Amino acid sequence: MTTPSTPPAPRLRASMAKVPAYVAGKPAVAREGLEVFKLSSNENPYPPLPSVLTAITRAAATVNRYPDPVATRMVATIAGTWGVEPANLAAATGSVRLLAQLAEITCAPGDEVVYAWRSFEAYPITVAISDAVPVEVPLTADARHDLPAMLAAITERTRLVVLCSPNNPTGPALRRGELAEFLSQVPRDVLVVLDEAYREFVDDPDVPDGVDVAREHQNVVVLRTFSKAYGLAGLRVGVAVAHPEVAATLRKAATPFGVSAIAQAAVVASLQTAAEAELMERVSALVAQRRVVVDGLRAQGWDVPDAQGNFLWLPVGEDAVPLAEAFAAEGLVVRAFAGAGIRVTVAEEAANARLLDVAGALLAARA
Repeated sequence: MTTPSTPPAPRLRASMAKVPAYVAGKPAVAREGLEVFKLSSNENPYPPLPSVLTAITRAAATVNRYPDPVATRMVATIAGTWGVEPANLAAATGSVRLLAQLAEITCAPGDEVVYAWRSFEAYPITVAISDAVPVEVPLTADARHDLPAMLAAITERTRLVVLCSPNNPTGPALRRGELAEFLSQVPRDVLVVLDEAYREFVDDPDVPDGVDVAREHQNVVVLRTFSKAYGLAGLRVGVAVAHPEVAATLRKAATPFGVSAIAQAAVVASLQTAAEAELMERVSALVAQRRVVVDGLRAQGWDVPDAQGNFLWLPVGEDAVPLAEAFAAEGLVVRAFAGAGIRVTVAEEAANARLLDVAGALLAARA
């Protein structure tokens, strides 16, 4: 009697086995007698504006139809708001998708992508999936990009250099002088990606606006998102600002009909004068809360690098995981990066106040 042979497994790319999985921030789990807060995903704590919800509801009535494949009205609205031409823009389902498209249109197997580390964890995933070679340049001691070291890491095989400003998860943003010096020395045929997912939260006047930088450098692409400051994380809209040829090629690489009609309508509604003013008031409130939290933690004795996003970084090294668990035990879900540190999202005032109380107690217990 013969045993049927096991059918062969589907043949996948061997390199995929080395691709790290993206780790999302854990949700807050309700607990009896304790208010819990999710501070692990850098989400905007404010609900959508009524005018934006109205636009979403109207657009939902047409979901039996495909959306505008090139998001004409949304792109025109963004272009008018940012002072660029529609030809300079490409949209996709989040800035992460745009980064993947940039790798697709620039990198052949074996080409190199230079980025700081630690930085946004999607970078090594994107590079690995594209079969490019990751070149990770360690951050400085104060959690900033080491631009001279990144410049030295560029070779003839480099196709992309990714700069995250403000840097997720550590917080500092690139300043005008250091960025200008860096860009003056990068080869013109190397594309520099300036990831500005948290640009609206920056309050350092020495941090340049990436759109202005892109106007001056044809090899700079700026990535922006409507997930953070605009509170549309669940709708997934990212936009690239680039030289027209680069933007056009990005649009070729886009998933057809990727940005939904609901998302397009929400962005247009968010950029109306009154709505955007109200949204930026919310951003200002979060920035003010960030200052309170950072100052409070530093006064307690925590080491907190410059924070220019809607989050802050605690570089606690090997204590990251147990410390995150200790915060969770007090109803505060934070994001641990094993062996490196903890990222904490700035959220509601009540959450921030609890964070300071718990952090003070935990630091005292560690002393």
